[in-house]
Formats: sequence, structure tokens, C-alpha cells
Amino acid sequence: MHVHLLQHSPHLGPARIGDWLDSMGHSHTVFHLDEGELPPRPGDVEALIVLDAPEGQAPAAWDRGERKLIERTLDGRKPLLGIGHGARRIAEALDAPVSRGTLAETGWQTVTLAEASPFDLPERFEAFTWHREIFALPEDALPLGGTAASPLQGFAWDAGRVIGLLCHLEATAESVTAMLDHLPRPEGDAESPYRQEREAMLDDSRRFDRLAPLLDRVLTQWARHATMR
Repeated sequence: MHVHLLQHSPHLGPARIGDWLDSMGHSHTVFHLDEGELPPRPGDVEALIVLDAPEGQAPAAWDRGERKLIERTLDGRKPLLGIGHGARRIAEALDAPVSRGTLAETGWQTVTLAEASPFDLPERFEAFTWHREIFALPEDALPLGGTAASPLQGFAWDAGRVIGLLCHLEATAESVTAMLDHLPRPEGDAESPYRQEREAMLDDSRRFDRLAPLLDRVLTQWARHATMR
């Protein structure tokens, strides 16, 4: 399949997702909305991934077009995946509330899989987090699971055709370094007990290696829907 990706910051790119798409033989195009590129036309989209964006970012010129594209992709029964900002946008389109969480969450956190989770993931695993904003579970969606700070770290809707992830399974040492170097910490991070310093985020490269098979499982489940249509 050919996947369109919407990017909102030069420091929040596809990271390991691009490598996975290439390794599986899927072509892809990244639309750099932050650089003035327009989102693709809905009729041109076979599968869509909406990447993260800096929290608190003011509405941009691409805002309305992105919302319309997400709604059309939902209605068109095409595979749709969102990370961070992208997941919140999908939750909004499915009429789920999006709000500021009680506590910011940055760095490595332990995710406990929900009993009703449809994701092929371990019962407990580490994931990288960088957020304050959260979303509620959309109607008819199934939960991924949660952390101590954020009980809902993701969801699957329409039998897994649509996935939203609050945590970053795509993270690499390079992508996290870019976030640390160029992005402000989420609001309230300094006071949160669920924050990590730079050294703790980057001191063990094996953590990023362990994310790779988790991302592979999620994307493999999701990509099946492209061949089922």
C-alpha cells in the first residue's frame, strides 16, 4: 500500500515508522504541513498516518484541511493511525472528549495492557511518553491500556482499522534527542512526578531497541486492513 503521513514539526517526524514501511515494501509520502504543504486530497489517500505536533500550538493554516481529511478517511473505511496530536484529532472526530491531563508525562513509563485490549502486545511494556493532553475512549473503541499518569494510552476502533496512540512506540534515540533539543516540555512537566531528565531518557539504547518489535506488531495489525478492503 501507499501511506500518506502528515507531519507538523521538523522535530516530530515518522522516526522508526518510515523504516518499517520501507522494510515491509510499503511506499509512503510525508506531507510537511509546518512548511506550508497542503494535506493530500481525500480521494488520493489509501492509508493515512497523522503524526504528533507540539502541544499548545496555535491553530495553523492546515488545521481545517487536516480535520476534513481525517473525517473523510474515517468515513471512507481506509486505514488511519494517529500518534499524540494525531490520536487526539482522531478521538475528536469520533466525538470523544480531549482535554488537559492532571499530570504531564515525559520519558519512559510502564504501560499495562487493558483486559479488553485488542492489541497484540505484552501485558506490561515500557513506552516513551511526551504529553499533557489526553483523550477519552471513543464510543465503540477498545482501549490499549494505560500508565499511572494516563489510564488511556491508545485505542482501536472499527476492528483496528483506526488506531490512536498517545505514547510513542516509533521513538528512536535520534527522534527523542531532537525533541529534547528543540521542543518545550509539556505544560506542568517541571512539577510532575512522571517526568524524566534527559540522561534517563537516553542512557539505555536497548530501550529503543525493545520498542521496535512492539511497533511492528501494531503496524502489522493495522496494515492488514489495507488488503481487506
